[in-house]
Amino acid sequence: MKPGIHPAYGPVVFRDRAADFAFLTRSTATSDKTIEWADGNTYPVIDVEISSASHPFYTGTARVLDTAGRVERFERRYGKRGAR
Repeated sequence: MKPGIHPAYGPVVFRDRAADFAFLTRSTATSDKTIEWADGNTYPVIDVEISSASHPFYTGTARVLDTAGRVERFERRYGKRGAR
């Protein structure tokens, strides 16, 4: 790799405030805010609006759209195509 052209890669805490969930990982993202982690070190923290702890798909609260039922209801209401 060429020296001096890549951003710094280091530990960062991503925090989901809605779910009161945070995780420590490595990233090139930076922040002026810091947080003291469980290991006693201080890391930059980035607040995110949604994470795996609050996303409906991962929490099991996702709604499944019934597309087959909608198509059948439309066909009952307006008739099938070509059935003239």
